[in-house]
Amino acid sequence: MLQIFRTKYSHLSRELTLFIIATFAVGMGASLIDSTLNNFLNDSFSLTGFQRSFLELPREIPGFIVVFVSAMLWFLGSRKMGAFALLLGSIGIFLVGFASKTYTVMVMFLFICSMGQHLFLPVASTVGMELAREGKTGQRLGQMNAIRNLAVIFGSSLVFLGFKYLNFNYEYTFIMASISYAVAMVMMALMKPSKVEKVNTKTFLKLRKEYTLFYVLSVLYGSRKQIFMTFAPWVIVTIYGKPTQTIATLLIIGGVIGILFQPLLGRAIDKLGEKVVLATEAVLLAFVCLGYGFGKSILPLNVAFILACVCYLLDQVLMSVNMARSTYMKKIALQDSDIQPALSASITIDHVFSISVALLGGVIWNHFGFQYVFLLGVLIAIINFFATMRIKIPAQKNGTIQAEETVLTTD
Repeated sequence: MLQIFRTKYSHLSRELTLFIIATFAVGMGASLIDSTLNNFLNDSFSLTGFQRSFLELPREIPGFIVVFVSAMLWFLGSRKMGAFALLLGSIGIFLVGFASKTYTVMVMFLFICSMGQHLFLPVASTVGMELAREGKTGQRLGQMNAIRNLAVIFGSSLVFLGFKYLNFNYEYTFIMASISYAVAMVMMALMKPSKVEKVNTKTFLKLRKEYTLFYVLSVLYGSRKQIFMTFAPWVIVTIYGKPTQTIATLLIIGGVIGILFQPLLGRAIDKLGEKVVLATEAVLLAFVCLGYGFGKSILPLNVAFILACVCYLLDQVLMSVNMARSTYMKKIALQDSDIQPALSASITIDHVFSISVALLGGVIWNHFGFQYVFLLGVLIAIINFFATMRIKIPAQKNGTIQAEETVLTTD
């Protein structure tokens, strides 16, 4: 498979080719999980809204501890660490599908899978930016996200066709997700090891005051992310009573949109800057939350459902704007060795708040109704807008493109 791919795209470097295949496989595995997990939880354990939100605590704890795990594994370098992360994801989701005899056991296995997924997040951004030419980091991350969206289309289409026509069950999708992560793991392991800086663990965990705004943006991203990941699909599944195929269909459509949008978003970040892109996201997010929360109250049910789907798709696209936070970090980094530790720290920071929002959202849903969860999202979007307006990009540092970047990258 690798040889065929390289023959057709011979202008790509070996490292970029391996990373593209890994990115596609990760996107495939993630889409198989995302398309079915909510329905799996609902059908297997009959969770209430609060129980579903409470499940985010063990599921998101890996995101909270990822900076500490990354610090312990720094000696692996970003690419080997990525391979290890995907091994955890592959094992974890396999066990969720085939060994979840009780709710408690399922939570343990979901924790393992989630640890792998969260550990891979900063690695994906770091490696993507390593394989980018100077001034083209947004474009490169946009290309990787477009590839991931293509994978989402394949994975979600498989779920749709499988459950509708081929008598799929959840075990089938979880084993396919496990295989996808395993393929990605092999690709990352085959990559040339990244240069490992001699970093003291305490320094790795240190928060720098120079990056304060980046950390604040991470807090806000974690808060808004949880509303989309937990409560948006839960509205479609429970409030509108839609089956597995609905989320899969939305992921397919979102993937098609993403293939076209992601490269444009990357170029917009490079040309317009992070401030413009992130501020625009904040404004759109406020309207998305209003659509989720109050469409059913003011519109006929079928129209409200269509609006919820439109909001889901727009929200899915807006999640990709997170790449602007990564490129912002790269631009303000005092030294290159700060980038991955800062990205890992941002995931830990955002998960402190995402876990809190998940628990708070569950309480609000149960006591006041789902609409008020999305009012909280509007408030987060407003705060995010004003925080974004404080972004200032320092003058570009003088220097030349590193020799390794020249060898490994291509436009």
